[in-house]
Amino acid sequence: MYDVVDAHDLALDVRYLRIHAPKIAKRRKAGQFVIVRATEDGERIPLTIADSNAREGWIAVIVQGVGATTKKLNELSAGDTIPDVAGPLGMPSHIENFGTAVSIGGGVGTAIAYPTAVALKEAGNHVISIIGGRNKSLVLLEDEMREVSDEVYPTTDDGSYGYHGFVTDQLLDLIEQGRSIDFVLAIGPIPMMAAIAEVTRPHGIKTVVSLNPIMVDGTGMCGGCRIVVGGETKFACVDGPEFDAHAVDFDLLSRRNRAYLDFEKVQDAAHCETVLTLNGSRS
Repeated sequence: MYDVVDAHDLALDVRYLRIHAPKIAKRRKAGQFVIVRATEDGERIPLTIADSNAREGWIAVIVQGVGATTKKLNELSAGDTIPDVAGPLGMPSHIENFGTAVSIGGGVGTAIAYPTAVALKEAGNHVISIIGGRNKSLVLLEDEMREVSDEVYPTTDDGSYGYHGFVTDQLLDLIEQGRSIDFVLAIGPIPMMAAIAEVTRPHGIKTVVSLNPIMVDGTGMCGGCRIVVGGETKFACVDGPEFDAHAVDFDLLSRRNRAYLDFEKVQDAAHCETVLTLNGSRS
């Protein structure tokens, strides 16, 4: 059993959970995730490790309640327990001193962008963070991003806060202003990541996306998270989750992600959610 040591809401249906998991906290690196079960007989769902403290022995995850299991997790409070937390899983982010690095989080994707922004800053980069949401309440972790970034640009679809537009628009504005950008990490809904790739492609800016598509077991055994990168089949959970954005077949990824939507609705109604996304790929 894993104790929940802190739990609070970040926005409507979005909850921060801090979990006592000292072995995972000691080993985790930016970009990795855990597999969690909310109940002993529940399904396995992947959640990105948003933060950790090896000395105090905790990891943090941010959960968006979109189905039966994530909603069950969002009912937890400090003092409750989680039966299973396995990890860290996945390949860590590739971190180096690129120069000027932009970390982009769309919606709950900011939970994944944050630890990478921390690592990029520690590596000596000038870090620019762009964080977006449909409205002000869904712009997450702004204070945390400001602590680790040299510049932070919040954006909202409806113009209720910060830049009125998408994170892609803000990135394009920076490029058109002549800002020198050496590296971009983008995490969020699949259409957003695909759009970011097309913004940076003409400028030859190295761009990485964290692909969180149809992921079920998190070990590569089920084959549910197959993707095509550079014409080769990869498994997002074990080969990634981060890949070269300019090599990803986003059209195929989008079709595969939509293929399970009807099934997910049926299973969710039966309290057996099939998780199609990881922490923000549908925000």
